[in-house]
Amino acid sequence: MTTTLRPTGPESRPPEGGRARAYEIRVNSRPVGTVHLSRAPEDGPALGRLRLYVEPAERRRGRGAVAALAAEEVLRGWGCTRVEASVPLTADAEAPADAEAPAGAEAPADAEAGGERAPAGVRLLAALGYAERSSHLTKPLHARPALPTGRAIRPLADAEFDAWWEEGAATFVAGLVEQGHSREQALARSTAVRRTHLPDGAASAGAALRVLTCEGTAVGAIWLGFTGLPRSDVHAWVYDVRVLPGRRGEGHGRALMLAAESVCLDAGAECLGLNVFAGNTPARRLYGSLGYRTVERHYLKTLL
Repeated sequence: MTTTLRPTGPESRPPEGGRARAYEIRVNSRPVGTVHLSRAPEDGPALGRLRLYVEPAERRRGRGAVAALAAEEVLRGWGCTRVEASVPLTADAEAPADAEAPAGAEAPADAEAGGERAPAGVRLLAALGYAERSSHLTKPLHARPALPTGRAIRPLADAEFDAWWEEGAATFVAGLVEQGHSREQALARSTAVRRTHLPDGAASAGAALRVLTCEGTAVGAIWLGFTGLPRSDVHAWVYDVRVLPGRRGEGHGRALMLAAESVCLDAGAECLGLNVFAGNTPARRLYGSLGYRTVERHYLKTLL
C-alpha cells in the first residue's frame, strides 16, 4: 500500500505574509488522517510548523512516519530549514503527531511521568530526529496564596517600563537570533510584540506588570497577559518572569509565581499558563512544585 499526501484545498497566502496548506493522508485512495503545514511571518522564513493526525485504527502501520517525511519535503520546497511539531498531552486531545512510532524505534521514557513510557506522538518525533524545544504548562487557580514574609507586590511604574522592557527585549532578541533569525528579523518581532501586547507601556489594557519587593527593595518582576493568549484553555499567560541576577536563589521566583496567582484571580482568570524551554531544569522543577502540569510539548528538527 502507498501512503501519500493529497491537498484538501489551495494554498493560503494571507496579505500579512506566510503560507499554509492542509492535506489528507491517503493510503491508496482511502483517507486515514490529516496534515496541516504553515509558515508564519513572525517566525521568519526558515521555520515551518507541522500538525499531523492519523486515525486511531490506522496507527502503528507507519502512516504517520511516511506522512511526516512527505510533509518535511513540502516545507523544504517552501524554503524552510527547520520544522516545529507539537504533541498535546491531555487525554482527550487530538494529537497533531501520529500516535505511533515506526517499528523498531526506541521509545524514550517520559521523565515527568516518573519514567513511564512516553506518549506515542513523542516516540514518533524522537524516531524522526526531532528534539524537544519547549513545553506549555497550565495550572487551575482556586485560592489566593500568601506571599512569604517580607515580600510584597506592586504595579510596575511608568518610569520603570522602558528599562524593564529593554532588558527583556535584549534576551528575547538574542534567543531568536540563536534560533536562526537574522538580527533585523528578531528586532522587528520584538517591536511587534510590544506594539501588540503593551502599546501603552505599563498601563496597557489586557496586561498586568508587577514588581516583587523584599524588605522594600525591588528584586524581580512578572508580566501577565489576559488577551491574545497562545492557548484557548487558559485565561492568563506568563510572558516574562525575571529575578535580578544578584537576588537569585532566594525564593523570589516562587514568590513571583504565587503573586501571579493572586493577580489572576483578582482579574477573574481561573487558569494560568506559561511556556518553559527544554533546558531550563530549575524553572521546570519550580513550576512542578507549584502544581503546574505539562499539557503540550513542542519539538524542533533541522531539515538537511
